[in-house]
Amino acid sequence: MPEMQAEITHARVLKIAVPIVLSNATVPILGAVDTGVVGQMGTAAPIGAVGIGAVILATLYFIFGFLRMGTTGLVAQARGAGDVAESGALLMRAVLLAAAAGVGFILLQGLLFWGAFQLAPTSAEVETLARSYLQIRIWGAPATIALYAVTGWLIAVENTRGVFVLQIWMNGLNIILDLWFVLGLGWGVEGVAIATLIAEWSGVLLGLWLCRAAFAGRQWCDWPRVFDPKRIRRMAQVNGDIMVRSVLLTGSFTTFLFIGAKFGDLTLAANQVLLQFVEITAFALDGFAFSAEALVGAAIGAKNRANLRRAARISAQWGLGCAVLLAAGFALGGPYLIDLMATSPEVRQEARDYLIWAAALPIISLASYMYDGIYIGATWTRDMRIAMIQSVAIYVLALVALVPLLGNHGLWVALVVLDVARGVTLGLRYPGLEARVAR
Repeated sequence: MPEMQAEITHARVLKIAVPIVLSNATVPILGAVDTGVVGQMGTAAPIGAVGIGAVILATLYFIFGFLRMGTTGLVAQARGAGDVAESGALLMRAVLLAAAAGVGFILLQGLLFWGAFQLAPTSAEVETLARSYLQIRIWGAPATIALYAVTGWLIAVENTRGVFVLQIWMNGLNIILDLWFVLGLGWGVEGVAIATLIAEWSGVLLGLWLCRAAFAGRQWCDWPRVFDPKRIRRMAQVNGDIMVRSVLLTGSFTTFLFIGAKFGDLTLAANQVLLQFVEITAFALDGFAFSAEALVGAAIGAKNRANLRRAARISAQWGLGCAVLLAAGFALGGPYLIDLMATSPEVRQEARDYLIWAAALPIISLASYMYDGIYIGATWTRDMRIAMIQSVAIYVLALVALVPLLGNHGLWVALVVLDVARGVTLGLRYPGLEARVAR
């Protein structure tokens, strides 16, 4: 039996998920180090500047998160169907698109940053520091976007050990350079940006080497296949739906940060610290969502309904266990983590006041993560797009109703409402997905 049609077992799910969870663990550690090293400067402004600058870039880049998700779903299905040539061509299409998008961001950086700061009501000190950060980081745009495609391909072929190696290299290098540039050389916010830039470019070179199997044959430069109109339209349809979903999701988090900024630099800094908890949740649960992507995609390509159902169930079971552990860890250890990331007593106390919401999110958001993985693997992206539109509409209503009444607490409750809505709207559509698979 071909590997991609083999039985879905707990061991196979964990073989995919565990390297992702371990490698992703370095990403929030990186965010915490970024926040922590500038936090040693003793004021809230550098923390807010790195936070707002990172969110602006994440908003721009994550629009192209469809390259990670779309590549995973399409390559997993090609693999399930035994189409090796198409899996290599898909990577090439995605990398070419990433390079073009990155160059576009560099050329348009002035306009993009102007627009971002028109929307972000920060203090003059935070904006000045954030601009310095952004003007350095933007030169990593082609590498950062290409890494989405590289990571998606590795997940689809179940080579998550390769993803682990890639993330450990990038984030380990970034952390070392952070400590050197900021604490050793005193470069401040600019040092954080330079460290990330170097890590991004070294990472994409390593990532392409890890994907060398895609370049072993001639499929990557089979230009009639790479630029085949029918295949491009299919890729565009899947990626277009995911892009709309990604824009709405990242826009929701950006709105969260910008609304929080209206409460002042202190609340902005506290929310930035707590968003590291949200990132830890995302990166941990993503391991099991990614296992669903790869295994559901292969099951769809092989037209195997039993494997689809089993991949979804086993991935979700492990995801639930992880979510419970995260929630307990945040509730018990959250104050200590806050103290590690900020030295300002005011920032520490402000973050503690809202810790309950960050601790509740792992369990509340589990369904949304798992259904995302299932739908991406199945490339049921139209339904993902519709569900996200509905969820964001509910989120906006929650913001309008709760923020004026409850302030920053209302802002966090609205974020909880968003995750609940995502899980419910996707869950209602799941029976139809199973019914579409042949057997």
